Amino acid sequence: MPAEEIANRSQMESESQHETAPAGRPYRNWARRCVRMSIAVVVGLYLAMLLMLTWLETSLVYPAPAVAAANWNRPDLQFEDVNFTSADGTALHGWYFAHPQPRAQLLFCHGNAQQVADLGDWISELRDLYQVSIFVFDYRGYGKSQGQPTETGVLQDGEAAQRWLAQRAGIADDEVIVWGLSLGGGIATHLASDLGAKALILDRTFHSIVELAQSIYPWAPIRWLMRNRYPSVERIQNYRGPLLQIHGPIDEIVPFTSGKQLFDACPSQDKRFLELQNFGHLDSPTAEFYAAVGELIDSVADPRETSSAAE
Repeated sequence: MPAEEIANRSQMESESQHETAPAGRPYRNWARRCVRMSIAVVVGLYLAMLLMLTWLETSLVYPAPAVAAANWNRPDLQFEDVNFTSADGTALHGWYFAHPQPRAQLLFCHGNAQQVADLGDWISELRDLYQVSIFVFDYRGYGKSQGQPTETGVLQDGEAAQRWLAQRAGIADDEVIVWGLSLGGGIATHLASDLGAKALILDRTFHSIVELAQSIYPWAPIRWLMRNRYPSVERIQNYRGPLLQIHGPIDEIVPFTSGKQLFDACPSQDKRFLELQNFGHLDSPTAEFYAAVGELIDSVADPRETSSAAE
């Protein structure tokens, strides 16, 4: 074959290849764009969910019930309506159920979906059952207390409540029995560790709210994002007084293992963990529950307090 013909054929094949090449290129470019768009959408949705969690954190941690939904007019109950202030000036509210001959003074820190008016009947029963005076109060943003809840603010509210009760009863801050339920356990642990307590009762509470949230949302960097942390497992290491902790293996909100981890971290030599079977997070206390609380109060009741009758 002549050299000229070979050259012409090679040129034609080359031109043919150049002409057919563009047919596949648009598809590849389109595929790349689709991949990039898909990645961008996934990343965008992920970031949006993180922003949503951050924005909703306060309402998720502090789901306060509506004030109007409760009955605040209770002439059938005997209590003192209390208005006091937190360290930063936030106006707070509570009910003081004074016993005429109190064996002890008890501060009750309620859970995150409760308020004072919802607890009146039960607190009144506890007062009479244990012969103690009880102060139950609302954190900022709850009930008739003002402000918006944050960890720092709520802990300040707890400190103000414990100091109010101690002053009202004429005793030292650390002579108050502190009882915390669920979220209230985080406040109660802080109070017992920081101000001291005659005894600490922890009812279905957690070792760390940020770790609890991380287990609920494993796909999110909760440990980096969450502002309300409540590291009770660290704080309780500063408490060495009497401790009663109550939890049930079937708790559907605060895992039993979380409560046990908190208990194990407490260095107190006078501590008891009461494991109640068939006892969920929203279940009413059992006879065994009430008996254990009564035993703890009996063990710390100070004869001095029998003369400090409510005025």
